Amino acid sequence: MKTPVVVLNLKTYPEATGPGAVALAEAAKTMAEKCRRHVIVCPQAPGLRFLSLKFVPSSFFHIFAQHVDAVPPGAHTGSVSCEAILASGAHGSLLNHAEKKMGLETVEKTILRAREVGLELIVCADSVAEAIKIAAFHPPCIAVEPPELIGKGVSVSTANPKIVTESVAAIRRVDKDIVVLVGASVSTAQD
Repeated sequence: MKTPVVVLNLKTYPEATGPGAVALAEAAKTMAEKCRRHVIVCPQAPGLRFLSLKFVPSSFFHIFAQHVDAVPPGAHTGSVSCEAILASGAHGSLLNHAEKKMGLETVEKTILRAREVGLELIVCADSVAEAIKIAAFHPPCIAVEPPELIGKGVSVSTANPKIVTESVAAIRRVDKDIVVLVGASVSTAQD
């Protein structure tokens, strides 16, 4: 994963569904290429294939899923496999977001499964303590997001800047190659 990077999780808001997802992805890709900054857009699963076909990835723009399961191809109704995400044209997935928490054993299995098939992951942690545990599984990227700040309008860098420095230091002590992202309610350039 190349940094700096902005990860735009579209969640399931009506404004970020269907035509709204297209408009947001278009704006994100334009900004990424104009500013030569990396941007990842994470639409809902039904939009992955459509957005991946409409917006050819570039050096600065990629589509990721919002979630992935550790299942191999087969009889796993309702699950989203790594292979399905790759077949959609997406390059990676978020994992363990505060709104889609998983147990650590499942996180580890999913990291291993994604690594087997070449799917990039951004593994979310809700605290520095959880990030340290996840770092032991050596994912490519960990995003630390305190859930109490998500969507609240006050950035983690304003509310508790210590989380930023502590997260980076703690994860690097476990594995210096993990890309560390820290966010929650980031909404301005200053954030």
